[in-house]
Order: sequence, then C-alpha cells, then structure tokens
Amino acid sequence: MPLRIGQTGRISTVPISYDRERAVSTGSPGIDPLVGLRVPQDPACDVFLTGTVFLDIIFTGLDSAPVRGTESWARGMGSSPGGIANMATALARLGLRTSMAAAFGDDHYGEYCRDALEQGEGIDLSMSYTVPGWHSPVTVSMAYEGERTMVSHGHEAPAPAAGTVPGLTFPHCPPRARAAVASLVPGRSEPWVGTAARNGAQIFADVGWDETGRWDLDALPGLEHCAAFLPNAEEAMRYTRTDCPRSAAHALAERVPLAVVTLGAEGAYAVDGTTGAGAEVPAIEVEALDPTGAGDVFVAGFVTGTLAGWPLADRLAFAGLTAALSVQEFGGSLSAPGWAEIAAWWQQVRTHAGQDPAALERYAFLEELLPATSRSWPLRRAVPTIGFRQ
Repeated sequence: MPLRIGQTGRISTVPISYDRERAVSTGSPGIDPLVGLRVPQDPACDVFLTGTVFLDIIFTGLDSAPVRGTESWARGMGSSPGGIANMATALARLGLRTSMAAAFGDDHYGEYCRDALEQGEGIDLSMSYTVPGWHSPVTVSMAYEGERTMVSHGHEAPAPAAGTVPGLTFPHCPPRARAAVASLVPGRSEPWVGTAARNGAQIFADVGWDETGRWDLDALPGLEHCAAFLPNAEEAMRYTRTDCPRSAAHALAERVPLAVVTLGAEGAYAVDGTTGAGAEVPAIEVEALDPTGAGDVFVAGFVTGTLAGWPLADRLAFAGLTAALSVQEFGGSLSAPGWAEIAAWWQQVRTHAGQDPAALERYAFLEELLPATSRSWPLRRAVPTIGFRQ
C-alpha cells in the first residue's frame, strides 16, 4: 500500500486490492491500550453498548447507481454483522473489552452474526439473547461513486421473557463499565444511559438525522449525561443554528464537557467545554471504496484514545486514521481496523520517501504504542460470505 505525505501536510494513501477471504492478517501482537491503567477494582467491561444487529450484505464495484428496470452486476460482495455490531467490532479490534446487549434471531443469519461477534471478535454477548421465531434484520448496501445506498428490512425484537437470560437486568441496570456508547434519538428516552453514567461510565454519544425537523437539543434525552457528543458537521450546525461547524462545536461545548464535530474530508474539530480549548486535525486523503461504518470506527478510535488518557489532538488523529483505513475496504465491521492494520500503515508511511515531516509528526505518538517489529499471526475476521462448510 504505497503512501505519501504531500506538501499540503495531508497524508495520502493509495490502497492495494486483495482478496480478504484469502488474506492472512499480519502485524503486531494484540495490544491492550489500557494496560498501564488497569487496577484490580476496575469493571470487567471497558465499553458497553446496545442496539440492533443487522446482517449486512454489501455490494461494491458498481460504476453507477442501479437503473430502474435493469440488472446491475457488482464486482465485489461481502457480508458481516452490521448495525450496532459495527461499533462493537471496531472497539474490540482496538483491544477494548467490549460488552453488547442485543437481540439475535434464531435463523441462520442470527447464528452467523452471533458466532462472528462472540467467537470471531471476542465480544461479550452475555447480556444478549436469542428470540425464537424472529428473523434477523437485514441491510443491503450498494457502494458507488464514494457514497452508498442502503435498503433495510426488519421488525422490532420483543423483549426477552423473564428468566430466559440469567442475570439479565438490562436495560435498566447495564453492567459497570469504563464507558458506554449511545445513539441519541429525539424524543426517545434511554433510561440505561443515566444509570450507566451514575455507575461511573463515561457516555459517548452520536446522533442521527432528526426526522422531526425540530433540531432541538432539549429533545435529546440523555445528552445531559454525555461526557462527549460526536455529531457530524451538518447535524451540529442544525442543532446549534450556526452556519459554521467550528462555531457549532463551541456552542455544543456549552452543553457537554466535550464536543467533537466530524468535518468529512476536512477532518474533525473538537472543543473541550471545561477549558474552552479547541483542537483540529485534517483528514487523511484516501480513495474510498465504501464509507459504511466509518462513523462508528471514528467513535471507537476516539473512545479508545480517551480511555487511554491521550491528548485531545492525538485522539482526533487516531480516530481519523482508523476511519480512513476502514473506508478503503468494504463493509462496516468487515473493514474496522485492528492494531495489525495500524502497525502496517505506520511502518509503511514513515519509511516512504518524500514524506512531509510536519504531517508525519502528527502521528508520531503511534511510536509509543506499536512494537518496532511485526509478525504474522492468525486473526479470525468476519468473512465476506454467510459461512463456509468446514
């Protein structure tokens, strides 16, 4: 994967094509980003999250949008657990002990998703449950021209019957955790968010498009519990009635301790509400194959850096890097990078001729995290098929 850093100070990457079904991951041994911070009385869970798991089927290699009345053939296809599984996978691959509460159908799709997350990614699903007779939600995503179009189908999962999951007290009593990730929806209360915050978890929240059109911060239950709020630029400006994403970040920092606004191709901007200090990191220029799940990967990278106690600018840079690596492959959880991919990227970019020293310095903090050498090891990933027969 040739890389270069131009005179603009923006790192550019050009991906190399390969078959993930046959690829063997290479890189550093597993890294625990919190290894120096852990003490015996810590909660067993680093990050808790909950939501809907979809089976994602992703088509790539489309030259244009499908045309009505015609059949389009894609040059690539993948499948993997999606929805909240994108975030859970991204967190787990960065070495955080991740616990997820979700419903799984008792169909083959549900079995595949559960196995990929629990056995393949090491995610704790002890608070999740299987619903007899309920089919798994499905999303079909088509990536073309740097964007994606999605079609989804599913039904809301019924709550588990009393006693079917031993010890399950969610959603009112989530497990103790260092952090929790929530997606805020206007007018929809999530009681577990307040409980998690009162139990010591840092709450990181994103938000989707406001279908009501009100764009009212007071209509976001749980915002008052957030340690960090991470909307994109359009969302931030609409919620704050501003015409500049940086002004929006400062306005949001009056409501939350930390406001992070993603700026797309321009990077990300953050404001510390307690000090008023801001930080901005430019994006890494990439040839995007599929942006599915990039926002989830960004949040996972930022959560990792925050729990590890890194400076704000380093957290932004790391989150942007992980998101940039993810969009160069297809799928949400399929493309979430781990330390292997990060180590390979850093090894390549810092030894490539003609780099801009100033841009390279922005990522020098990786030197303390990654080993000097890397070695191959088998690392199971979700694969781009529903499953092979053994």
